[in-house]
Amino acid sequence: MSRQRVGVYPGTFDPITLGHMDIIRRGAKLVDKLVIGVTTNISKSPMFSDDERLEMVRRECADVDAQIVVTGFNSLLMDFAESQGANVIIRGLRAVADFEYEYQMAGMNQQINSRVETVFLMADVSLQPIASRLVKEIALYGGPIHKFVSPRVGEEVVARVAEVGRKDGK
Repeated sequence: MSRQRVGVYPGTFDPITLGHMDIIRRGAKLVDKLVIGVTTNISKSPMFSDDERLEMVRRECADVDAQIVVTGFNSLLMDFAESQGANVIIRGLRAVADFEYEYQMAGMNQQINSRVETVFLMADVSLQPIASRLVKEIALYGGPIHKFVSPRVGEEVVARVAEVGRKDGK
């Protein structure tokens, strides 16, 4: 009997974008079960809390026709992958700069756990420029973000920007 193919798609998803959703839909076709690992990157200041991001990702993935589990983690990616029984890490690539970083990470991860392969998926051409960091920046300046996130996520980002503005007295 063959082993179930389990993939892990890790990220901060702060917020989850249409680009993330593209990789989730396509990545889910490559595995029997896709675990979306929502983590906090200590080098970033998240707009949304861990719980908010978990709820957002779960909601956005609810209509994806695949076996998807959304869970938080705060450990080395390869330890998390092992705990989930994963044999594949799925990563999305937008540009050459992404590739250089991801290639280095994949090499380090293979040194840590050679039983887990990293698979790179190129972002859909129309979604390549999307980055959560840029979505937040556009929103902070009052720009339109509807082309980059779902309507519900867009509302949440705009509401959070307004909330932060009120706290800052702006």
